[in-house]
Amino acid sequence: MDEGQAVRNILFNSAQLRRLIINLHTLTGIWANIFDGCGRDIQIRDAHSRFCQSIHATEEGDARCKDCDARAVHECRITGSGGLYSYRCHAGLREYLLPIFEGGVPIAYLVFGQLLDESSRIQQWERTKGLLDWYDGDMEKLRREFFRLRQCSNEEITAFAEVLEALASYIQLEGIIRSAEYTDVQKLEMYLDQHYMEPLSLQRISADLHMGTTKLCALAKKFSDGKTVTQLISLRRVNAAKKLLISSNCPISDVAGAVGFSDYNYFTRIFKANTGMTPRTFRKNYENLAESQ
Repeated sequence: MDEGQAVRNILFNSAQLRRLIINLHTLTGIWANIFDGCGRDIQIRDAHSRFCQSIHATEEGDARCKDCDARAVHECRITGSGGLYSYRCHAGLREYLLPIFEGGVPIAYLVFGQLLDESSRIQQWERTKGLLDWYDGDMEKLRREFFRLRQCSNEEITAFAEVLEALASYIQLEGIIRSAEYTDVQKLEMYLDQHYMEPLSLQRISADLHMGTTKLCALAKKFSDGKTVTQLISLRRVNAAKKLLISSNCPISDVAGAVGFSDYNYFTRIFKANTGMTPRTFRKNYENLAESQ
């Protein structure tokens, strides 16, 4: 992520975006979508073809799709493309990105695709089939879904891209997607949410957030009713541990390590201080409650 993206809090008006995307599909038959600055689908609506739904239904397929989207956005950004960026997805389909800029920095992307190009459908399927050697689902069903995908000419793609460029300008003008600076408090909260399971010290957090330890400690107390940074980290670890204790049968020592506690006894002491019971008692109480319902 570049520096411009790192300090921006991107705000999306989901209702307006959903209406625009649905209207666009009604007129053209092509689904558009919105990615954030890192290439993640912001979940405006499910706009996947049946072919792509079958791919996403598998754990590996879903991971491959997300990685492909992120890499495409990265390539689009580093090439400095200010207009339409074309690429093939990991399954061989045509995909297109159009950056939405603010202050010269791409803050989001309009995306459309899941399309076939002008070449032979059979040849395109053979290429796609060769890319899906990992897929262990119903290949014949997938083939039928592939041949239902829309095939677009270069002229159609160009025309649709021009419409999207106008839509991108409208989105920016109306502030439907816009950015806001993160406050120092937001930066600290986000940092702790993302790194609580790692070995953390005041010095490391201060260095990563580019602020002094005195300011860091003051910020922590400001948004947490007087808690210290260490207490905030412990609270996040305990909450994560509670979820793992309920949702898995992992040994408690493994749960402790997974949420950032290297010392089992220290984990037990901190867990009890925050919940009033040991991790083992917490898990047992939940199991008893579940059995009684």
